Amino acid sequence: MARNDLSTQPASQSHGISSARTRRRERALLMVIAAILALFAVAGGITYYMLRPVTLHIAVGPPNSDDVKVVQALSQAFSRDRAAIRLRPVITEGAAESAADLAQGKIDLAIVRGDVDLPKNAGMVAYLRKNFVVIWVPNDAGKKPKITSIKQLAGKTIGVVGRTKANVNLLHVILDQSGVAPDSVTVSQFPTAGISEALRATKLDAYMAVGPLNSRITAEAIAATSRPGIEPRFLSLETAEAIAQKYAPYDSGEIPAGTFNTSPPRPNATLSTITVGHYFAARRSLSDTKVATFARQLFGARQAILNEFPQSAKIETPDTDKDAAIPAHPGAAAFVDGEERSFLDKYSDYIWGIIMLLSVAGSLGAWFSGHIHRDERVTNSGLRERLLEMLTAARTSDSIEELDAMQAEADVIMRDTLHCFEDGIIEEGSLTAFSIALEQFHNAVADRKMFLINLPEKTWTGRPPSPAQVA
Repeated sequence: MARNDLSTQPASQSHGISSARTRRRERALLMVIAAILALFAVAGGITYYMLRPVTLHIAVGPPNSDDVKVVQALSQAFSRDRAAIRLRPVITEGAAESAADLAQGKIDLAIVRGDVDLPKNAGMVAYLRKNFVVIWVPNDAGKKPKITSIKQLAGKTIGVVGRTKANVNLLHVILDQSGVAPDSVTVSQFPTAGISEALRATKLDAYMAVGPLNSRITAEAIAATSRPGIEPRFLSLETAEAIAQKYAPYDSGEIPAGTFNTSPPRPNATLSTITVGHYFAARRSLSDTKVATFARQLFGARQAILNEFPQSAKIETPDTDKDAAIPAHPGAAAFVDGEERSFLDKYSDYIWGIIMLLSVAGSLGAWFSGHIHRDERVTNSGLRERLLEMLTAARTSDSIEELDAMQAEADVIMRDTLHCFEDGIIEEGSLTAFSIALEQFHNAVADRKMFLINLPEKTWTGRPPSPAQVA
């Protein structure tokens, strides 16, 4: 009876083992696929994070000014070129308000003026343009001029083009340095919109404008204050060098004769004056890589912007000296000086992070694989023990059918063991040991069948063996 149990139980057991093994392999395959997809998702996420476009908010004002138009044109150019840095303009009331927003960390970039209250947390990225101070007085043609120098403006009324307080402050600096008490002068400010009509309706002692050399607004203001019999007389700033030495935001400069597009072109002679810069500024906390990329894009689009806005854009590189009046942002300085970091310098931390992630994933995968196949190794070890049990049973079996059943089971065990070896579940040494046991089992079955054939027929259990069975 025990032998019959031994011969009937293994077939169903082997079938169950094979089915369980198939299910485990399917689960393992699904898990491996899921792990690969997760790894690709992580790699894709990291790649997207590293290469995604970055939007920087830039403050600029006042509304409808040329500065706003320049920034909007840059924003459109960056979007059209699918650049790494994109711009989103934030319209303010003027350069002072833009600087305040930058100081408070509300935005990333700003168009600011050199003589406003500059935030300490900002660095220059590039000059947008240099503005030149122009002061002139209307003079009756053919008569001796009443005002020939800045000193004679005491007690006079001066019209200042532009609503910004920075222009008034600049006028006070000029007056003070020229020996004129600022409070002795009456100042009247005019908006830049409709400047011609506004100035034609007034009659003041002198006028001041601050803008680029080819400024349309300055030219219109000069033309509006020139009437038949009235010619503008331009005042040269003899104290320009002293002001530049005393006040860091200002620099001395010259206005060449015939600069302004009036009829006829004016001035008649070269004038000494002072300049003040408008420039792109960035928060110092903004990464050097982003600022350097923005600077590269800015100068890449420079020519197109100059062609479109020749009067308001003269984009130039900043002063990268450490003792510059307005320090350059480290990212902009790296771009200008050709010291930008290479790809490996920029992304080495990410690369090492990915390598570490893959290493950890590999270790986890090895542990997971070992954990999944642990039961299969235990099962395969049990099958080897079963083969050894059949080896012992084959040597005492009295039934050819029982020997055939054990041999069929041995074939199933052999197939399962080879699959385990192919999947890396068992090592070569275990396969060698199994091969030796299998060979011994087949020899024992062959010997036992030969022994049973030579017995008298009446001692047989079951039917006599056929020649094929003996073979």
